[in-house]
Amino acid sequence: MKKSLLLLLMLFTTTFVWSQRVIKGNVSEAGSRKEAIIGANVVAKGTTTGTTTDIDGNYTLTVPSGTTQLEISYVGMSSQIVTLGASNVIDVVMKGDKALDEVVVVAYGTQKRKDLTGAITSITSENFVKGAIQTPEQLVAGKVAGVQITSNGGAPGAGSTIRIRGGSSLNASNDPLIVIDGVPLDNGGINGAANGLGFVNPADIESITVLKDASSTAIYGSRAANGVIMIVTKKGSTGKMKVNISSLLSIGQPAKFAKVFTGDEFRELVKATGETKKIDLLGTANTDWQKEIFRNAVSQDHNFTFSGSLDKLPYRVSYNNANQNGILKNSNMTRNALSVGLSPSFFNNSLKVDVNYKVAQLKNQFADQGAVGNALSFDPTQSVLDSKNSAMSGYFEWVKDDAPNALAPRNPVALLNLKQDASTATRQIGNVQFNYALPFVKGLRANLNVGFDKAHGEGEKYTTPASAAAFNSGGYEGAYAQNKLNKLMEAYLNYNRQVGSNSKLDLVGGHSYQSFYNETRGYDRDLGLGNGNAVTRRSVPDTTKLVLISFFGRAVFNLQDKYIFTGTLRTDASSRFSPENRWGLFPSFAVAWKINEEGFMKNLGIFSDLKLRAGYGATGQQDAGGLYDYWTRYTLSETTTSYQFGDKIVRTLRPEAYAQNVWESTSTTNVALDYGFAKGKIYGSIDVYNRLSSNLLAEVPVAAGSNLKNRFVTNAGSLTNKGIEFSINFNPIATAKTNWTFGFNVTSNQNKITALTKYSDPNAPGIEAGGIAGGVGENIQFNKIGSAVSTFYVYKQVYNTAGKPIEGLFEDLNKDGKITADDRYLYKNPAPTQLYGFSSQFSHKNFNAGFTLRSNIGNYMYNNIFSQNGVSDKISTAEGYIANISTSVNETGFKKIDVVNNKSDYYMENASFLRMDNMYISYVITDKRTEETPVTTTISFNVQNAFVITKYKGIDPEIFNGIDNNFYPRARTYSLGINIGF
Repeated sequence: MKKSLLLLLMLFTTTFVWSQRVIKGNVSEAGSRKEAIIGANVVAKGTTTGTTTDIDGNYTLTVPSGTTQLEISYVGMSSQIVTLGASNVIDVVMKGDKALDEVVVVAYGTQKRKDLTGAITSITSENFVKGAIQTPEQLVAGKVAGVQITSNGGAPGAGSTIRIRGGSSLNASNDPLIVIDGVPLDNGGINGAANGLGFVNPADIESITVLKDASSTAIYGSRAANGVIMIVTKKGSTGKMKVNISSLLSIGQPAKFAKVFTGDEFRELVKATGETKKIDLLGTANTDWQKEIFRNAVSQDHNFTFSGSLDKLPYRVSYNNANQNGILKNSNMTRNALSVGLSPSFFNNSLKVDVNYKVAQLKNQFADQGAVGNALSFDPTQSVLDSKNSAMSGYFEWVKDDAPNALAPRNPVALLNLKQDASTATRQIGNVQFNYALPFVKGLRANLNVGFDKAHGEGEKYTTPASAAAFNSGGYEGAYAQNKLNKLMEAYLNYNRQVGSNSKLDLVGGHSYQSFYNETRGYDRDLGLGNGNAVTRRSVPDTTKLVLISFFGRAVFNLQDKYIFTGTLRTDASSRFSPENRWGLFPSFAVAWKINEEGFMKNLGIFSDLKLRAGYGATGQQDAGGLYDYWTRYTLSETTTSYQFGDKIVRTLRPEAYAQNVWESTSTTNVALDYGFAKGKIYGSIDVYNRLSSNLLAEVPVAAGSNLKNRFVTNAGSLTNKGIEFSINFNPIATAKTNWTFGFNVTSNQNKITALTKYSDPNAPGIEAGGIAGGVGENIQFNKIGSAVSTFYVYKQVYNTAGKPIEGLFEDLNKDGKITADDRYLYKNPAPTQLYGFSSQFSHKNFNAGFTLRSNIGNYMYNNIFSQNGVSDKISTAEGYIANISTSVNETGFKKIDVVNNKSDYYMENASFLRMDNMYISYVITDKRTEETPVTTTISFNVQNAFVITKYKGIDPEIFNGIDNNFYPRARTYSLGINIGF
């Protein structure tokens, strides 16, 4: 028996060994010298069996039975798949730089990265920020030089403020144009949705490309002054159906609390005043109001995807269900989204059709963010509930004359629980693109893109009469609704031909029509239930329509694969402007020189890429003011300007200011160097740019005495943005089992207002901006010639010898012997002078890990929490209540409430920070028991907003407008995910 088993084992072993093959060969680089490639990966395709080439480029690999192909890959080279034949010796010559050969989506077409003349950065899904990402823009935060993405807070589904190379306007939109699968979106939001981009499931996105300079954006003309972001969603592919199921469970926690006095500390503070009226108001509780309104929030995100092809019809269908709870109680967002993509081809692939359809419904429960500020000032010695106060639903409130004290803060828990603010919003984005190779001219293709963007949002608000917030009005209710329909029709011809042996010509010319329809309606009503009189304020239904008509063209000539010339031209007409000012012309021109392709550089063998780029162009801006600002029109006056004739009240008509405005225009000069060496293991770019925005659509004051509104929008002023961008990518380890990549980028940007009137006047008065709490109509920022946009405008604080600020004492900067508004000075601004992004990804066999770091340097914050709550007199500003204050009073000793003191530069803080945006680890388990349909399971763990290093004393140093007041804080989020694919 033993001999039989031994014989059987020997037979099996012999059969197994003989069924394997030993493949040998050499891997070299294409070119006249055919240098050996050291460390190239040679893998038996469909297995994990592989090896790497030695110092001479040689390899030896024993491949498992059934292997029919080898896959050879190397950083900087295009991967190759070789089919095994009779020979056991296979030599491979690798070509090209894989990164340079990458196809990048550009406006109206695609180009290889090595042929780009403009400042374009593309991030694919494998390099996206990982974790519980609910909005598409957060996928590339910190990944792209020159791009600042700042989330608008921690509310569920909250959007982001995106700036590409700084803002180009004062009052018009500074948001970039967003294009999804060829459909340009409008910059307006949707009523009932916190973020217009929140309707797009991040898991459906394949790549995000950012167009930054005029050479790349001018073909979008009047909508491209702030850059363009092109989002491409995932598509189906040929082959059998693939199924992917993923689930993500997240827990969000408050990362930090503001520092205020505890119940016991506050009691001691009040008792120390010796004021009986205040002391008698103290309670016996120790309530941490911030912990009462915030929570640990559990969220879920599930995705189901089916892709493949039916016969010759590639398809991809996905469904997403997300339920995100906010850390502020009663805030929630749920999303149900469906995405369908079809990519059929006809007539032997001469006609390619791309069908995209996305529909999503968002349901929101908005929490009253006023609870955040009230939690900082509400008396911590009081309990949340008061059984004696049944008139206000049993919550403790400060009462005067049997009604809520009008000056006192409101119970923050009651603000959350006694107010309902719910909405439902639905958005559909779809288009069909036809790309047809015309048979009568080789290289000529016709493209037709027909699309739409349809949205409906509605919501209801209700505050119970038993709430202190609506007690005097007897309760409140309101409703609103919005319908939007944007239509698109674009048609263009593309002629792409090889000219001679190594030159190419690429021509694009076409026409675009896009209309934007918007309808809004709603009402607000005080209910008057027992405590007041009902008042209804109905909004008149408002319907608007905007039309953009365009003609565009682009020519790219690649001469000898060394010299590239790109010219674009777009002319736009917008119904926003008067007929005589309706058309705008936006040209650009760029050149590139591939220095590494010159003979003297090729022989050195140092650079895989060395390209000098330069470009100049103009883009426009029309998204400001109303749609009919050029019309002469009259508005029905308010009751304060009405007259009584007998028993009738007659309201007058007031003329509105109007202006024959023209386009804002932004001209950009860009000079850059793209580099790559170590056979493509290290590559990046350096860009230097100068942007001048002129004919700004600014909100300017109206001359005193005119019977017009105080301000109106007209062309007035200019500003500049100058900067430099640097990016580097490094792949130090790239083997069959291990891969390690680094990415680093830094941006330096400075903006300056160069004019505020139609005519150059350096002494023109500035315009106040940046409203703050602590006074009615008070502002802390100023726009003035020679300064940055939204520069802070403050008094210069005087300090004693111990370095402590002296309350109410400021420097008399104009030396007139008194402190007046003329002593305020311009000091710092909220925009960072430098942006840094650093990311890394590491994989070894089935293990993956990575992180994304972001840093802003030079941004300043006005701490409105300290200025409003950091004085001891704030404990009781009126009889009948007491209020908590900030512990900053321990450092300053400030007592007096004063609007001048509020504008001290003491409250200006350096808000530079280093934020660990994301850290993740994952492990892949592959089950190959069924070779045709192996099951891959990925388990991941992720931490978002892991830590922040900053000197700023507030809760969060990253608030875009630079004013910290009532901000919904970002959560620290821990996520556990599982992804199953088969």
